[in-house]
Amino acid sequence: MKIVVVGHGMVGHKFLESLAEAGLQNAEVTVLCEEPRPAYDRVHLSEFFAGKSAEDLSVVEPGFFERTGFTLRLAARAVAIERRDRTVTTADGEVLPYDKLVLATGSTPFVPPIPGRDRDKCFVYRTIEDLKAMKVAGAKSRTGVVVGGGLLGLECAKALCDLGLQTHVVEFAPRLMAVQVDEGGGRILRHKIEALGVNVLTSRSTVKIVDGAEHRHRMVFEDGSYHETDMIVFSAGIRPRDELARQCVLAIGPRGGVVIDDHCRTSDHHIYAIGECASWGDQTFGLVAPGYDMARVAARHIAGDAQAAFTGADMSTKLKLMGVDVASIGDAHGKTPNSRSFHYNDDIHQVYKKIVVSADGKKLLGAVLVGNADEYGTLLQMALNGIALPDKPEFLILPSSDGQAKPGLGVDALPDTAQICSCNSVSKGQICAAVGEGVTTIADLKACTKAGATCGGCVPLVTQVMKAEMSKRGLAVNNHVCEHFAYSRQELYHLIRVGSIRTFDELLAKHGQGLGCDICKPTAANILASVWNDFVLKKDLASLQDSNDYYLGNIQKDGSYSVVPRMPGGEVTPDGLIAVGQIAKKYGLYTKVTGGARVDMFGARVEQLPLIWEELIAAGFESGHAYGKSLRTVKSCVGSTWCRYGVGDSVGLAVELENRYKGLRAPHKIKFGVSGCTRECAEAQGKDIGVIATEKGWNLYVCGNGGMKPRHAELLASDLSKEELVRMIDRVLMFYVRTADRLQRTSTWRDNLEGGLDYLKDVILNDSLGLGAELEAQMQNVVDTYQCEWKTAVTNPEVRKRFRSFVNSDAKDERIVFVKERGQIRPARPEEHATQTDEITA
Repeated sequence: MKIVVVGHGMVGHKFLESLAEAGLQNAEVTVLCEEPRPAYDRVHLSEFFAGKSAEDLSVVEPGFFERTGFTLRLAARAVAIERRDRTVTTADGEVLPYDKLVLATGSTPFVPPIPGRDRDKCFVYRTIEDLKAMKVAGAKSRTGVVVGGGLLGLECAKALCDLGLQTHVVEFAPRLMAVQVDEGGGRILRHKIEALGVNVLTSRSTVKIVDGAEHRHRMVFEDGSYHETDMIVFSAGIRPRDELARQCVLAIGPRGGVVIDDHCRTSDHHIYAIGECASWGDQTFGLVAPGYDMARVAARHIAGDAQAAFTGADMSTKLKLMGVDVASIGDAHGKTPNSRSFHYNDDIHQVYKKIVVSADGKKLLGAVLVGNADEYGTLLQMALNGIALPDKPEFLILPSSDGQAKPGLGVDALPDTAQICSCNSVSKGQICAAVGEGVTTIADLKACTKAGATCGGCVPLVTQVMKAEMSKRGLAVNNHVCEHFAYSRQELYHLIRVGSIRTFDELLAKHGQGLGCDICKPTAANILASVWNDFVLKKDLASLQDSNDYYLGNIQKDGSYSVVPRMPGGEVTPDGLIAVGQIAKKYGLYTKVTGGARVDMFGARVEQLPLIWEELIAAGFESGHAYGKSLRTVKSCVGSTWCRYGVGDSVGLAVELENRYKGLRAPHKIKFGVSGCTRECAEAQGKDIGVIATEKGWNLYVCGNGGMKPRHAELLASDLSKEELVRMIDRVLMFYVRTADRLQRTSTWRDNLEGGLDYLKDVILNDSLGLGAELEAQMQNVVDTYQCEWKTAVTNPEVRKRFRSFVNSDAKDERIVFVKERGQIRPARPEEHATQTDEITA
């Protein structure tokens, strides 16, 4: 079967993923993508201005097309469909035959027919090419206007703010987001948006755009007033891209869009239409979730599932627009006959909530939430599943007071068919089934079912369902460290800190049982080091350490150790390099420059470690902590000091940051990156802490990592001064140290935060927990009590005694044998050990 897909946006790619999952045999699939790049995430398009690249926004899993055998043609625009011959013609004249054709052409921005709309520096907000052009224009502009105050308009306004422009929103309707929110919600939303520095002009109809007196453009309004600006972005809604369907005379809906049936077939059953270009029940859908549903239905139907059907979509939505929570559910405007409503309005805290209920008060029909959307998950499930309301439904949105308990919705009340994740159509039943198959963490659940993996808004409810199902199945819903401590790592941290506990024996006596094990001992040692920063090889602490910490070096496959001196920011003097080379040569060590921008030396015997450290210390080096769950490196580019593109001194900052945080022990290793400009040569956005210089300061990224499961770091704050940057990093790292699980990287920690990035921003930037000063003070204590562990070890005779291979002999370990290769040593292979010499030549 030959299948041609026209369009490769988010919905088009979801169709391909669904088709691959359906297992259709002998399908020859060709995808025509009009843009020069594969599908990317339009939902988070504004993040392009916050530092994400086109590659970062891609929704295509690496190797997808190679694995599936599907063919993707970029910059290939379809211009005609010949239904009788079942062919598609491209702009370059190529004719492609098809058995099934799928139209996933999406939509096009609506630009009002205003004279002057095609002037220079007037844009639409739709593709990455649009954004690139906006970015170039923004660099030469001071002010920008967004025409349109809906969802896309406010997202676009955020983009202009990220460009550093004085931003204005011009809306024809009397309020922002007129489709989703009512008058009360629109009023609060406007106040909050204006408080962020955006000027909002509502009830304004633009009649023409002409030359301005002080700025490039003058927008003249119907009432005779005007507004001047340097650039204009039209984001006043979308229209279905149905021109191909009109060309081949397919049925078109009354509001545009290709008419489809419940199987997503058009009036020609060999042709399907999905997403924003489709019209189902005289309705088009501008959200991604309905498009994903259509994609899954079309793929299943083409693969032979005659029961696959699209039955409409819930248009409820929860967004964070410019940091403001906005949610709309069902009949938000109360259009249902005889419906009633309850309103809560808090002008002081700028919160508005409204629910619409049936005439008998038993069913929830709709809701509007602005400023705070904590109840969204509960209200949405009540509306979607017809769950009976409590006797006093107003308390669903009112703050708790006077001892009145706030009613909630237990997940047990939800049917298995309840849709928990609308983006990826994941039901409660699917989540429960995944738990039954052994999935017990949010990160694994995302990977397995994709629940919460797109917009993330459902993660709190997904977590509740997962934990409830674990309890039902008799699984322990806990994260106890081990059988000796009925506490999580987070709880142990607080017990140690609050109780001023400084030894494992004291911790075990007060809060544990038994003798301890290889899990709880290193965990406790790590926490004790994080809290008190004592020397890890003190008498009461040494026996708790794992092999690497016990010898302050990384043990290698042959029993030898690596030695990694710290080179802050990757900076090292010529004398320092010479000293490292001389020491490596003297002790016969293998040397390699690592990805962390420092020199590793391999092949040290345990008895050689103190001798090597002494010589490195004498040359001005310290321990690089390559063996510990601690800060490893701060990678940097050369920055503005040398690079002609650099806008910030990345090396200077990297050195400062590495010297500040070099003594911190954490649940897992930590890596930093500092780039001197957005060219990102230090790969900061793939680090636990990433810093990128801007013209106005420093952007801070958090919780990224490379490795087996790479994760792009997320922007936490922009344009920070160095002092602000250090304070925010202090807070992030100490909050991570306090709350992460054992051996949990920052990326996994972030994925398992129920409130996600928004919660982390509230804690770190807004100090929502009131912990800011305390976290900063804790970090300062770590800084003030720093000691080079190598230096402490070599100057302590008792500690130094441990560095030998045998407790009853000073003999060296004859099992460690090296082979010469490429001018250096390497561990001998088993068959090469027969010579029993220290060194043989390969």
